[in-house]
Amino acid sequence: MNVASHPIAAPVSPVALNVFSALLEARTGQQIASYRSWRIDTALKPLLRDRNLQTIDQLIPLLLDGQDLRIGDQIVDALVNQETSFFRDAPIFDLLVEAVAGAEAEGRRARIWCAGCSTGQEPLSLAMLFAERQDTGKPMPEIVATDVSEAAVARARAGRYTQFEIQRGLPIRRMMRWFEADGSDWVARPDLTRLVAVRRHNLVADRPPSGRFDVVLCRNVLLYLSATTKADVFARFADVIRPGGTLALGAGETVIGQTKAFEPSRQLRGLYERVGATRRAAPARIALV
Repeated sequence: MNVASHPIAAPVSPVALNVFSALLEARTGQQIASYRSWRIDTALKPLLRDRNLQTIDQLIPLLLDGQDLRIGDQIVDALVNQETSFFRDAPIFDLLVEAVAGAEAEGRRARIWCAGCSTGQEPLSLAMLFAERQDTGKPMPEIVATDVSEAAVARARAGRYTQFEIQRGLPIRRMMRWFEADGSDWVARPDLTRLVAVRRHNLVADRPPSGRFDVVLCRNVLLYLSATTKADVFARFADVIRPGGTLALGAGETVIGQTKAFEPSRQLRGLYERVGATRRAAPARIALV
């Protein structure tokens, strides 16, 4: 998440900064720089209210004594950046349609992995986009969405969003077609949620989902990883992306200087392809978003 400014928050003690930063990195590989320590206080305030605590330092004994098995997950869920929206950076979705053209030309079902899917807006955006093409006779890609946060995975599976969330990037025509109002929230219709398989997965600790993928999206996650951890994640992606497949990163991320496993795609500018993969002819561009 790009943050131009942040709310005034109470100073985080050096002990709390060290403990919670170490916990987040151990569980997810993500790092919190000392100059962003304000985020710890802001992110953990709802957890403090739920547990009737006054300061974040009071969470430390609960974490370290090992009696509360859920506290670690709750802290990590709160600290992981879950900034997302529907059709975020919309031009990338046109490229993703082109990226699966090779699989479609071969007459097989494409496979897409959304790694770090947060609360599900990205994979549901893909599901809407490809489902709306079904009258063309092209097969619906298999979409696998994963995130390290248990809370985020639960929300992605439920497909429930606030009025604010549903309006971020989602045109009204798609909102009305694919979602139903439920009180002040909007809930994705079953015929949309069934198009996405959502799983909990840790990019730095777990084996990737089985099989090969035509496209892997991992946007705005690697920003928070160390150089060594990034290199390991890139290697994992290279192992599961099939020849001719592509990798999509966030607008502020790149493979240049980070890994030798990928290089910028010559056909699909803004995406990356596995080094050594067979190049394919560039398909015609059709704007769908």
